Amino acid sequence: MTSVETLNTEWALAWMKGCAEQAHEHREELIELDRVIGDSDHGENVDRGFRAVVEKLEADAPASIVDVLKLTAKTLMSTVGGASGPLLGTAFLRAAKSVGSDELDSAGVAALIEAALEGITTRGKAQEGEKTMVDAWAPAARAAREQADAGAGAADVLRAAADAAAEGAEATIPLVATKGRASYLGERSAGHKDPGAASTALFIAAAAAAAAAAVKEG
Repeated sequence: MTSVETLNTEWALAWMKGCAEQAHEHREELIELDRVIGDSDHGENVDRGFRAVVEKLEADAPASIVDVLKLTAKTLMSTVGGASGPLLGTAFLRAAKSVGSDELDSAGVAALIEAALEGITTRGKAQEGEKTMVDAWAPAARAAREQADAGAGAADVLRAAADAAAEGAEATIPLVATKGRASYLGERSAGHKDPGAASTALFIAAAAAAAAAAVKEG
């Protein structure tokens, strides 16, 4: 049976709030991951960035999913340092461009994640297997599309994406980084989870949690 459940602006707002909560809760963990193979600032950057996003969303009260994603993109680009700001900002901007209506069905959710991935790979010139956030976004996009094509509802599509992103993040541990700051370490980068992939898994999990809550309330 094909589900017709959809996600609206309230879901998008809840998603961004969830991202802020996850970034804050896991701030020290992400800092530690980045201390080992990066600049030690990833946790602080995403925590600050998504707190700023929530503040802007509360102040501006965007009326559509597109507006939520565009405001998120703009805020992240202006507040998050390092490579993460431009990459995440581009991801949410491309995601906004993929949204064709004020409600997202399962196919729309899959298209959103695919668009975010495309934005990151275009901006960062990274591919799967190079120990970056792409290693979480790419399996999430595949899982989302597979579930959407199978007729799953939007919340289940996001749950599958979140599970795949978490697995993808874990799979970066044995990889040798060939892109970004961690690539300077060469073989020494193996044995450590990529912080960008780790935060990506948290953010997609926040999207799934917001969708599950929306479906339950509906």
